[in-house]
Formats: sequence, C-alpha cells, structure tokens
Amino acid sequence: MNDTYVTFEGWVGSDVSLSETRGGAQVASFRVGSTPRHFRDGAWADGETVWFTVKCWRSLALNVHQSIRNGEAVIVHGKLVADVWEKSPTETSVRYIVVATSVGHDLSRGTAQFTKAPRRLHGGDDVQQTIHAYDEDGPRLDSDGELVQPAAA
Repeated sequence: MNDTYVTFEGWVGSDVSLSETRGGAQVASFRVGSTPRHFRDGAWADGETVWFTVKCWRSLALNVHQSIRNGEAVIVHGKLVADVWEKSPTETSVRYIVVATSVGHDLSRGTAQFTKAPRRLHGGDDVQQTIHAYDEDGPRLDSDGELVQPAAA
C-alpha cells in the first residue's frame, strides 16, 4: 500500500470527544496544533501552525479519552489522510486527519504516570493456545505484556 505515516509533536487544542459507531466501535477525535521552529538570522522563530484532526479507534480511543486533555503536549503516530471537499464550484478545502496508531504525552515538556489498561480478551482459549504454542529462548510475554509462566513438567 502507498499509505503515508507521520509522527509529530504538538499541543492538544480541543477536548477529546468519544463516540461509538453503529457497529459498536469506539472512536475518539481531537485537534493537535504543531508549530515548527526555525533558526534564522541568529534567532529562533515560530513557523505557521499546522492543525491536525486526530482520530483513534477502539481501545486506543478509550485510553486517549481517559488520558489526554486540552493544552497537553503529545506525540502522535499514524496514517495521514487528506479530507478534501468542495466549498463552492471554484473553491476546495482540505483538512488533514491522522488516524492514530499511537498517542502519548511528550515527556520532554512534562511528566506523566502510566497506568496499564485492564486485560481485554480478544479470542477464546484455542486462539491463545495457538498463538503461544511456540518455543523460544528467553521469557515469553502475552499480548498484554504479561509474563507467561512455563507449564510444570
């Protein structure tokens, strides 16, 4: 695929809204402004602020809604999508949307405390046994980062 992925830092410029699709999936949406800085003529100067709409789906949407607030510094990674529409027969407009795969606080600008989300089971025991039925050297972790204890012999 020819998708474009971006990683950027900026400041949250809106409250995080959380909604649910007809199919039951959660989606969170918020705005992030990113202002580049340039060193010109011996001084730093701000460039033009670029505003992105960030959309998050499912468990990321729930975690972002509980964690991110207006005015906080964040780092976002995701797929860049241009939403283009016609304002009039002679004028088009564009809005940049980032469908996020990762969102986090920018710790170069402040502190945060991580709380691990509760474990969500995605499949039955047969699926988990198939996924974890391989041998490897070193500790084995499940999809939630928990140590998998070896079976007693």
